[in-house]
Amino acid sequence: METPSFYDFEANGLTGEKMKLDQFKGKVVLVVNTASACGLTPQYEGLEKLYQKYKDRGFVVLGFPCNQFGNQEEGTSEEIQQFCQVNYGVSFPMFEKIEVNGKKAHPIFKFLKSKLSGGLLGSKIKWNFTKFLLDKDGVPVKRFGPTSVPKEIEKDIEKLL
Repeated sequence: METPSFYDFEANGLTGEKMKLDQFKGKVVLVVNTASACGLTPQYEGLEKLYQKYKDRGFVVLGFPCNQFGNQEEGTSEEIQQFCQVNYGVSFPMFEKIEVNGKKAHPIFKFLKSKLSGGLLGSKIKWNFTKFLLDKDGVPVKRFGPTSVPKEIEKDIEKLL
């Protein structure tokens, strides 16, 4: 069996529609597990700025809400969408709430963690706003911890564009 590619996966958007990740072929992708009630939630603003600055050059941010860390994403899909748009003007694609660790971890995150482990923690994601940067071929190239602010990732994005 062939090793799966990032483009082989799909996930449900916040409005429930199935989204195939192959629609992002040829783009530099930043996958982020997000939360609305986290001390790091203001990173939404920086993520949106990156998206706006580079989307016309082939860059996209994909947000995956997760409630596995301190119950910081308890809302429904509608509440998450409204929060992100009203408070941070988020226009990049957001997905339904998922798990990133454990037996029920979404296949996308199992794939990303298998490609880029997190150093001392192994492949486990330790908190909200862990970020995975993928090149235009869907190859995961770099993992950023939760406290890496979006601005710090900009030079890595520019190298891949």
